[in-house]
Amino acid sequence: MYSFLISIAALIVGYVLYGRIAERVFGARKDRITPAYEKCDGVDYIPLPTWKVFTIQFLNIAGTGPIFGAIMGAKFGPACYLWIVLGSIFAGAVHDYFSGMLSLRYYGSSLPDILSHYLGGNKVRPYISVFLILFMLLVGTVFVYSPAIILGDMTQIMPTTAGSIMFWVVVIFLYYVVATLLPIDKLIGRVYPVFAVALIFMAAALMVGLLVRWPSIPELWDGLYNRAPSVGVEGQDIFPCLFITVACGAISGFHGTQSPLMARCLKNEKHGRPIFYGAMIMEGMVALVWAAVSSYFFFDGGMQETGATGVQAPSVVTAVAQSWLGTLGGILAILGVVAAPVTSGDTTLRSARLIFSELIRVDQKSYRNRILVALPLFSAAMLLLWFNIADEDGFNVIWRYFGWMNQTLASCTLWAISVWLARHSKYPHWLMSMIPAIFMTSVCITYICVDSTGFGLPQTWTPYIAVATVIVCVVVGFGIVRRNRGIYENSIN
Repeated sequence: MYSFLISIAALIVGYVLYGRIAERVFGARKDRITPAYEKCDGVDYIPLPTWKVFTIQFLNIAGTGPIFGAIMGAKFGPACYLWIVLGSIFAGAVHDYFSGMLSLRYYGSSLPDILSHYLGGNKVRPYISVFLILFMLLVGTVFVYSPAIILGDMTQIMPTTAGSIMFWVVVIFLYYVVATLLPIDKLIGRVYPVFAVALIFMAAALMVGLLVRWPSIPELWDGLYNRAPSVGVEGQDIFPCLFITVACGAISGFHGTQSPLMARCLKNEKHGRPIFYGAMIMEGMVALVWAAVSSYFFFDGGMQETGATGVQAPSVVTAVAQSWLGTLGGILAILGVVAAPVTSGDTTLRSARLIFSELIRVDQKSYRNRILVALPLFSAAMLLLWFNIADEDGFNVIWRYFGWMNQTLASCTLWAISVWLARHSKYPHWLMSMIPAIFMTSVCITYICVDSTGFGLPQTWTPYIAVATVIVCVVVGFGIVRRNRGIYENSIN
């Protein structure tokens, strides 16, 4: 428990100190007009109150990652705490802040605009857009699938588990259709604060439960070795698997697709630090809570106390919430877990609609055009869901592909940020993003090489692949800095 409390304190200090450094490096100015005013269209570019923008941003990025990812990451032991803290402060929050602020500074540009401009120009933009659309369809599928599993287990409306899950899939998709097509202030801006209360209640209630119970969970100084075999999980090493499994609670490329949505609603550049950097730190806290709760579940008798019959993430959520908080509190906590992916899923598909519309050059001011663009996206997501629900291990498989694509996107975004920093800074501030870019690139390449969902190379090759990747990235990175130093542009359009 002491490691948990130290980790929470470290996140707070990281926000105060490192967040301020990031803001100073970027050069946020309160006197610059923001896209919310300059391009106000009543649909996606709308000035919103800062507190509302924060709650929407927090819920947009807080999908299943900081909950399910932290639960699965806790199986590796207290190394999970270390990754959440260091990842959130030095990688995830830097990624979120700069990607959001670049969008804000450059007229609400989407992530494909930013990546294509800094990583190859207009020739690569269609490929980046297609990758992002496919990735967000996968994200949307995960963020429908996971809450549908929990709601299906809770209600059992249909005779079979698959039937219950499919019922909730349809209900959630109907909500997505409405949320994706309406102007951002009509539904998202009004209901998200309510969902935020549920999510914050869930995290706060479980944290109080931890403090009252004070379970004997593994501490950082007990060793950072892999504890997964003790709960029946074999075949995955801490490196690189932990850094793929715990994504949204430490760093997530998905966040970069969501930040432009809120960059188009900010009233002041100075609000970027609490909204982009701060929301990531808050998400890290949620991940820490679930990592600590799951450590109790796996390593201190929680499985026996709650009467759980499995170690899958949805089972842990349901068992712990109902056992610790009673029926009513458990329902509220579970709804908080459900709200996170549901609210992230609708804005994910909203982002996919906007990127797709930019790719095919279809204006989105009319409902007709929004429906025409959204229809193929929803159809593809439904097909992906249908095939995975039929597979008993469907969720785990789709989660692993989601995790790899997610961190690959985060790596690309960090490289783009490094190019921008090299162009705009006299000092080596580009190291702020390049160091995590090199590390995450090494993680992603090593993972796809050795994991069974990738090339399946021998696990013994892991250190050699990782070191070789780092060496190549260092050479390439310093070459990028030399080519871009001194270049300055006012716009990426």
